[in-house]
Amino acid sequence: MWKEINSSLNRVFEFKNFIEAFAFMTKVAMIAEKMNHHPEWKNVYNKVEITLTTHDADNTITEKDRQLAKAIDDLVSNT
Repeated sequence: MWKEINSSLNRVFEFKNFIEAFAFMTKVAMIAEKMNHHPEWKNVYNKVEITLTTHDADNTITEKDRQLAKAIDDLVSNT
């Protein structure tokens, strides 16, 4: 579930291992590139932490962030 923290959407995803986490990041990267809206993220072994905020809107949550969050959620629910 996404949480609003400091004017950003945040979520941690946990996978079985590093390979699954990295594959997820690759899929998210392709979606983000198509949307021209890129996440801030951190990966440690099987966990991926994603932060979404719109930098050109004074680092606030915009519809771009909500659309990318939904696309990421759709990706996770389809795997």
